[in-house]
Amino acid sequence: MADFVSPFWDLYVKVLIALSFAFCIWIIAANSKISGRVGELQPHSWDENLQEWNNPLPRWWVYLFWATLIFAILYLMIYPGFGAFKGFAGWSSVGQWEREMQQAEAKYGPLFAKYRNMDVKAVAADKDAMAMGGRLFQTYCMQCHGADARGAKGFPNLTDNDWLGGDGSPEYIRSVIQAGRMGVMTPFPHLGQEGAKDVAHFVRALAGLQHDAARAQRGRAIFAENCVACHGPDGKGMTAVGAPNLTDNIWLYGSSEQQIVQNVLNGIQNRMPAFGEFLGADKVHILTAYVWNLSRGGSSR
Repeated sequence: MADFVSPFWDLYVKVLIALSFAFCIWIIAANSKISGRVGELQPHSWDENLQEWNNPLPRWWVYLFWATLIFAILYLMIYPGFGAFKGFAGWSSVGQWEREMQQAEAKYGPLFAKYRNMDVKAVAADKDAMAMGGRLFQTYCMQCHGADARGAKGFPNLTDNDWLGGDGSPEYIRSVIQAGRMGVMTPFPHLGQEGAKDVAHFVRALAGLQHDAARAQRGRAIFAENCVACHGPDGKGMTAVGAPNLTDNIWLYGSSEQQIVQNVLNGIQNRMPAFGEFLGADKVHILTAYVWNLSRGGSSR
């Protein structure tokens, strides 16, 4: 399938390429002949002292230009490049990628399939499987969760046992890797800057952090009206909706007043992409065991 959105661009590219070839041919032909006598000194000069002799281009140079043009024409006949024409070889980058993936699957697939029917906990106890899981993690997961899997702002730490939206079981970890996960917090702009600050101080009080007592008292009522539906009346969160516990010291985005106010007013949307279709069931199985092992104190190396 061509990448052109309309036939116009296919025609545009073909005409542009044809004119470019025609111009190059004209340039070579025009410079292959000389006017006047060969070896005659030309009357024009540069900087009063620099003149040129009336000599044709070296034959080898002209032949090299012609060879380059012939090669370009043959290339565009064999491979795609001349508009939507696919080339006689039928090559495409997608096709090459698919062939390479098939070759890789034939070579490495059996290594992953070895653990297909093993329990996640048994895979986590296998040294070779964990080495494979570590390489998968470093390739696909470290960009967000870090090389040591301890996460960063907005990206959870996978080495503890704190989970949003689940219990940290192998089944839950597998489901998140396969299908991804969307983390959402509803924005509350109607609270205004001062109301959001009051809630922030109440939340900081729940977590045992330094806070303004008067603001925290006002924030208690605001929290009860707007936040308990997800975080619960005691602020300990609700796994079913992925609402975090606000009474511990684990903060995905930070616990400062400014950060909490920003989260309250603007809300949060954080998505982990799905890897199930891309990695396949066997690799997801090993990666599940690796992450589960990390959460139970296993090494990230």
